[in-house]
Amino acid sequence: MLVSKRNVEIGISFLLGGNYMWKTEKTPSIFKQALIVNKKPFPWLKAFLAGVAAGLPICIGLLFGNLEYGLIAGLGGFTYLYVFPIPYAQLARKLTFCVLGITACVFLGTIVAPYPIFTAILMGIIGSIAMFIFGAFQLIGPSAIFFVLVFAMTTGMPTAPNEAFLRAGLTFLGGVLSWIIAMSGWLFNPHGPEKDVVRRTYLDLANLVDSIGTEKFNDAKNKVMSSLKEADQTLTVGNNPWHTKDIYKRLIVLNIYANKIFLYVVDEFDECQKSLSSEFGEAVRIIAALIESGSIINDSLNNNLPHPNEMDEKSTLLFMEITAAKDSLNESSLTLKEQMHILNPSAKQTLLGAFDKNSIILINALRFGLFIVLAAILAYEYELNRSFWVPLSCVAVMSGANAVATFHRAIQRSFGTVVGILIASVILAFHPSGFVIPFLVFLLTFITELFIVKNYGLAALFFTPNALLMAESGSQGKFAFTYFASARLIDVAIGIIIGLIGVWVVGKKSASSRLPHLVSKTIRSQAQVLFALFSGQEQKIDLKNSTEINKMQTNIKNLKTVYDTASGEIPVNKKAIEYYWAIVYSIEQLGFLLEKYSNIKDRPILSEKGISQLLFIFETMAIAANRQTSVTKKEIPEINELPSIQYVVEDLQKNFQKLTYSQS
Repeated sequence: MLVSKRNVEIGISFLLGGNYMWKTEKTPSIFKQALIVNKKPFPWLKAFLAGVAAGLPICIGLLFGNLEYGLIAGLGGFTYLYVFPIPYAQLARKLTFCVLGITACVFLGTIVAPYPIFTAILMGIIGSIAMFIFGAFQLIGPSAIFFVLVFAMTTGMPTAPNEAFLRAGLTFLGGVLSWIIAMSGWLFNPHGPEKDVVRRTYLDLANLVDSIGTEKFNDAKNKVMSSLKEADQTLTVGNNPWHTKDIYKRLIVLNIYANKIFLYVVDEFDECQKSLSSEFGEAVRIIAALIESGSIINDSLNNNLPHPNEMDEKSTLLFMEITAAKDSLNESSLTLKEQMHILNPSAKQTLLGAFDKNSIILINALRFGLFIVLAAILAYEYELNRSFWVPLSCVAVMSGANAVATFHRAIQRSFGTVVGILIASVILAFHPSGFVIPFLVFLLTFITELFIVKNYGLAALFFTPNALLMAESGSQGKFAFTYFASARLIDVAIGIIIGLIGVWVVGKKSASSRLPHLVSKTIRSQAQVLFALFSGQEQKIDLKNSTEINKMQTNIKNLKTVYDTASGEIPVNKKAIEYYWAIVYSIEQLGFLLEKYSNIKDRPILSEKGISQLLFIFETMAIAANRQTSVTKKEIPEINELPSIQYVVEDLQKNFQKLTYSQS
């Protein structure tokens, strides 16, 4: 089962989450890439609510006759910038962490402001911790940027350690307000994100069923795998251990059926040359439509699935699985609960996995903190005006996912800051006061959030004047703008240069050099999972809390992160990327299948000879990965009941039969 050229492109796209495609045409220059405006739709509602979260605390402060207190409370409004369409259960936990983190940053910033060296060190620690947590738990959002920004802006306030609790309290109230605004959608559609991801999974599954026997099958298969992974992650983080609603139980069971249907299609129809009748795909689409129903139980009872006219044994069993998925929509809550099983690694396991010595997450976090400290020390040592803008610019640049993204950020930050200062000059020239200030903060935040999805540089056009306005509004009209603007440009330029140096010196080929060891380590962990699943030892292993599966998941996550980072190194190690991409893709496919089969009770048991042969093959590949050598072909024992695993192992072994590469 050789990998076709088309599958090469699909594989890399799947491996990197659709963000990277292997292309033969000439890649645009870094400068042109940085200026590309993507076609994502404007997030109008999120942008409006972000503006409200930023401007409302300032309005409240003005109503109580204290603009300064309102501006401090407005720092808590940055919490809303971490809102993304994720399950409300996870969003509540994430925003709580953000509120407490931003509050702590204000408190610590007020305390250490008189001591520049401690300020610089603490700024680096805050940046490292935030970067590590966001990376380890794969949280989407601006990561450490606003934690460092709030801490830095607090150190730039009038020195008053005795006001630490007051400032922290005001910030906390502003953060709580953002939390309430963000969670208000829960009242109207408490499981909206979960319903959406399961619905999209069934639509992709319908396309897969329609593609059986056609050239589109592999494309559709990989898309379903990506959807199932997203659905698993979304439903896992959306779990509320204190109260599980009926709709959430149904979504969990529906997702289980989606996995069963997918595995059955892959096992039984992968080599099929004949298409199925359209009623199969139509039946799956009806289930997708029912998920959005306001009365899901009644509608599922009143909607019958179209019945195919002709079916053989395999297609009959497929239709029975589809029917069972639809019938689960009207099962009792108790029956649903018996079918539920959620495999969720503990926070401790996740953190320990990210603390691995070869984890790029830990390395990036340490590098991030080190250069923030250096930037802050340099700024404070030379007593630059508004010195906190230097480390802040360094943070913004180094927040790129890899070296290429970092250079994009540097270009975008430079362009956005220069033009943003011109916009700020117009605003500040009118000496805004009173309720004009919160209105401008609302407007600039609103526009920033609209354009951040399009291009970071466009967002910086409006974020820069917004930050200047909030930082200077307490100066009672004494802006001294000409001097301030020139100093701001110098600070930003210094911060950008330090950030680029950090990526260039510390990150150079650090990811690609770790690929051999991580590939080897991941293959060995998959061999352990395979032994646990198919050796007949499952009665001795709790697969729901399996150390083997958790270890494999952690290793695959680390490997994927390292490979993604290596693909963006400057200069990129093309030989390493070309050599390993197919290997990493096959590893992730195998990990996906092993995880899914761990939820099946009646798994086939392989003979001792078969298991021994498989373990020998896996160990041979692991050694080859570490030494960067090729392997000779070995006979893979047949797994008749689960041919998809056999095919992927065959692909993985074939990928190791290529010539070696040199890292030089």
